Amino acid sequence: MCGRYVSTRSPKDLVQLFQVADWRAEEALAPNWNVAPTDDVWAVLERTRRDKDDAAPARRELRPLRWGLVPSWAKDVKIGARMINARVETVHEKPAFRRAFLKHRCLLPADGFYEWQQAKDPGTGKTRKQPYFIHLHDDQVMALAGLYEYWRDPAVKQDDDPAAWWMTCTIITTEATDAAGRVHPRMPLALTADHYDAWLDPAHQDPDELRELLTQPGGGHLDARPVSTAVNNVRNNGPQLLEEVAP
Repeated sequence: MCGRYVSTRSPKDLVQLFQVADWRAEEALAPNWNVAPTDDVWAVLERTRRDKDDAAPARRELRPLRWGLVPSWAKDVKIGARMINARVETVHEKPAFRRAFLKHRCLLPADGFYEWQQAKDPGTGKTRKQPYFIHLHDDQVMALAGLYEYWRDPAVKQDDDPAAWWMTCTIITTEATDAAGRVHPRMPLALTADHYDAWLDPAHQDPDELRELLTQPGGGHLDARPVSTAVNNVRNNGPQLLEEVAP
């Protein structure tokens, strides 16, 4: 699974990296070294806008979404805390994700992600969870494959009230490879740059072709280093969380 990750790149960097056409400076997010479920996170997505009933080309956007997908049919937003990941093996058929898989795909930029491994404390002999920071060896941005969805809050009466609509997202996970596989059996699935356009294109709705894009995790050698258990507390943040410690 992926339950915590790092996202510190500036929106200006992400706009350039992902060739984004539209983003709002007032929606800027602060760098986050301990992204947790229900946090707002950066997402790259494409949406088709209509003007006078004529379909306009899809525009690539960078915008904050809430991590934890809330299906359109959900009665309560709280379900999102249980929908932070979607397994690549079943994402196309699960009721919570299959509509988004066909119509609402996104990329979630990350510097890397955290996973935990059982380890014995040398002092006490007790078993504890040791966090590891897993990232590309060249420290390039990882483009995690994700889905997003719209949810209408029934408690808000007016449809045109911005508070009426939530946009939420989930991260697709796969079997872990490379250094990640030595820490945990699952990891987020990153896409290679040559697959960005096909993945984001809202007109691309062939489920078999979309699944083909997810058969191999994004290229690049992964490194994993043990980091402080301070990561375990979502209130802790800052670049010090990435410093290597003795396992």
